Amino acid sequence: MRNPGIHVRILAATFLVISATTFALGYIGANFAHQFAQQRFVAHISFLANYLALTAELGILIDDRAMLRRLAVNLMSEKDVVGVVMFDGQGRELIRVPEQVSGSFPVMETPVLLTEKQDESKAFTPAEGTRDKETLIGKVRIVYSTAGIDQLWTTVITYFIWLAAGLTGLAVLIFYFISRSLVAPVKGLAQAARRVALGDFDLRAQPGALPETRELAVAFNVMLDSLEENRKSLDEANEQVRRQKTLAEMGKFSLMIAHELKNPLGIIKSSLDVLKRDCSLSSDNTMVFYIEDEIQRLNRLIGDFLMFARPVTPCFCRTDLNALLRDVITKAELRQTDGSCEIRARIPAGSCYAEADPDLLIRAIDNIIKNAGEANKTGGVVEVTAARSGAAWTVEIADSGEGIAPENLDRIFNPFFTTRAKGAGLGLAYASQAVKAHGGLIGVRNRAEGGALFTIEIPVG
Repeated sequence: MRNPGIHVRILAATFLVISATTFALGYIGANFAHQFAQQRFVAHISFLANYLALTAELGILIDDRAMLRRLAVNLMSEKDVVGVVMFDGQGRELIRVPEQVSGSFPVMETPVLLTEKQDESKAFTPAEGTRDKETLIGKVRIVYSTAGIDQLWTTVITYFIWLAAGLTGLAVLIFYFISRSLVAPVKGLAQAARRVALGDFDLRAQPGALPETRELAVAFNVMLDSLEENRKSLDEANEQVRRQKTLAEMGKFSLMIAHELKNPLGIIKSSLDVLKRDCSLSSDNTMVFYIEDEIQRLNRLIGDFLMFARPVTPCFCRTDLNALLRDVITKAELRQTDGSCEIRARIPAGSCYAEADPDLLIRAIDNIIKNAGEANKTGGVVEVTAARSGAAWTVEIADSGEGIAPENLDRIFNPFFTTRAKGAGLGLAYASQAVKAHGGLIGVRNRAEGGALFTIEIPVG
């Protein structure tokens, strides 16, 4: 018996693959849909039970059975609800609607709780074990039917079988005509591939008559001309994979950092409260204000440590960018206790408002100023200039250091890239993400007179 040719084999394989795939994926999809519908159905019944428990609380407390019966009768108007039973805190039945339910049906029970609220500290998370007190005063039971959803499942399966069978037959019929015109060009490409494998790299495939086979031949020829470009793409993909792996490890490390810093931050906060009380200091004191502000910021920073593994989500509000920049510079000057660096600022006296996230911008600009100060030698100068140019607020931060090596200019904002012995290489990367989250631009270049110049542009309205 003669072996079937490629046309017959492709046709048979297509029939098997399409039919098996269609039925398998369709059945899986139908099952997912069924599970989703069931979950939504159960969630709906649970919502009804919770709502009934909430509205029945007063009736159970005062033993108003007429009120409870009205609630039960109202709930019976819901589709799929076949019975409602209510009990008091001792388990005694208060009402049952209707009096008798025929058949076996699933039930949903929800306790009726009387909640007593407790005060919570606004400064810190409540201690372990502190929670609202709840008293059980009764429970409600809803008897419901799943006949509707079962009927829906049966209908979906029936339609799916007929649709899958029809689609499979149609696909095979269409592919029968297409495969006949594909066989010859495919054989030609196979022969060309074998000759290239033998070393004939000057060979080029002849385009077929069909657009699809012509595109395949062109792609085959382009592949031979772009091996070097593909290798570069592969290297970039590998670098991206390595970066994602590093970010994943960073996420695990941040959990440990959050755990280790939580208690020390609490001790610092408590100690500051004692100092404020003993020394008669208030939060209006400048130093106390900044200490408390930085404690809160450090606490938020623990949560933001994972930002390099997920996009930054700013919380926009109307912000005076000039006032924000003056506040950043004031704090930066307070850090210069040794006088090793001078900060010269030129900020317009007026306001410049924009929709921005103050915390993100404060951290971003502060990171760049810190970086500029570290780049300076002793006695260096950091120049900060702000101005509004058209629809953008521009900040330029210049240092008097040695500048940035040309080969590092394109990598300076990459996470974990640093040229210093100390540092994780996250400051400038964070600044880049924060600025881009505002729809802004950030860049860096070396100045002719020496040092680096960072430029930030934030859209203003």
